[in-house]
Amino acid sequence: MPELPDVVVYLEALERHVLGEPLRSVEVRGVSLLRSWDPPLQALHDLPVTGLRRLGKRLVFVFPDELFVVLHLMIAGRLQWRKPAAPVPGKVGLAAFRFDHGTLTLTEAGTRKRASLWVVRGEQALLAEHDRGGIEPLTMTLDAFAERLTATNRTLKRALADPTAFSGIGNAYSDEILWAAGLSPTRRSGQLDTTEIERLYHAVRDTLREWTDRLRAEAGDAFPEKVTAFREGMAVHGRYGQPCPRCGDPVQRIAHAENEVNYCATCQVGGKVLADRSLSRLLRDEWPRTIEEWEGLRSR
Repeated sequence: MPELPDVVVYLEALERHVLGEPLRSVEVRGVSLLRSWDPPLQALHDLPVTGLRRLGKRLVFVFPDELFVVLHLMIAGRLQWRKPAAPVPGKVGLAAFRFDHGTLTLTEAGTRKRASLWVVRGEQALLAEHDRGGIEPLTMTLDAFAERLTATNRTLKRALADPTAFSGIGNAYSDEILWAAGLSPTRRSGQLDTTEIERLYHAVRDTLREWTDRLRAEAGDAFPEKVTAFREGMAVHGRYGQPCPRCGDPVQRIAHAENEVNYCATCQVGGKVLADRSLSRLLRDEWPRTIEEWEGLRSR
C-alpha cells in the first residue's frame, strides 16, 4: 500500500490541484467505501479545501468548521486527476470529488474493496479515530527513535512497520530500511547495541527521504500515476531471487499470510538463509494476519 513517500507526493500534488478550491460535490460509487454517516458528505459541498495533511498512511483533507475527510487507500486504492465532470471510472471506480477545474477520482483494483473514506467533525475526533500514535520518522530525534524501538522486544521488521510506533512505514520500506542498515529482519529490538540503533535510525530517515525525492522527481508537476509498492531501483522489496545490489547474492523472501519479508542473507543475516518454518512461527506470533488487522492497531 502507499507508504510515507507515496503519501507525501500525493499530498504535494493535491496541494497544487485542490488547495483553496471549493469542493462542488462528491459522488461515491463503492458501496463499502464510506465508513461514516455523520456529518454527511453533503456537508462538504461548496466548501474550500483549506489544508492537507498526513496521518500515518492516511490522507486528510481539511475544510472549514473543523470538518475533515480522511482517506485510507489501503493496498490498491489510487487517486487520479481528471477533467471537470469526469465520470467515476468503470469497474474499478469508487468515488469522484468534483472541483471547478477538475475531478479527483478514486479507484481500487481487485475484488476486495478495502479503501476507506470518513467524514469527521472536530480535531479531537480526528485524532482519536485515526491517529495510530506513531512518531514521525523524518522529524524524530535519535533518542525518541530508540525509545520507541526498544519499548517492546520485537523483531525489527515488526517494530518498524507498527503504526503505533512509527508513522507511515509499512511492508515495503521496512524491507528497504533494514537492508540499508544491514540488519536482520528477525533481530530483536532489545538485542541492538547503541551503534546499531543509531545506524538503523539513519537508515530510516535516509531511505524515506531518498524515496520521497525519487518519487517527487518521477512525478514532476504531474499528478502521480505510478503508485506501487514494487519500485524499480528497490534493493530487496519485491526482488525475490534477483541479485542484491550490494553483494550480488539472490534476495530471499518468506511470506506469511498477507505479509512478506524480503532480505539479503549475505548482507543482513551473516550468510544464513532464514528457515521458512521457524520464521513463519515467529511471524505468526507477532504479525496480524490481515492488512485490516495491522492498520487497525491502536496504542494501548
